[in-house]
Amino acid sequence: MKDNGISDKIKGNVNKAKGEIKDQIGNATDNKSLQAEGKLDKAKGHIQETAGKLKDGK
Repeated sequence: MKDNGISDKIKGNVNKAKGEIKDQIGNATDNKSLQAEGKLDKAKGHIQETAGKLKDGK
């Protein structure tokens, strides 16, 4: 069965949410390393979500 990119979209959204939380906590605590890690997670999430959309053809 073909997943049509659904798993990539889900993983992408999870990574974007996780990244946003890390970014905000890093910002609140002035932890530049955590902020950078959050931004990286968000970027990874965007890429995964885009891959899922491409598999879907949307």
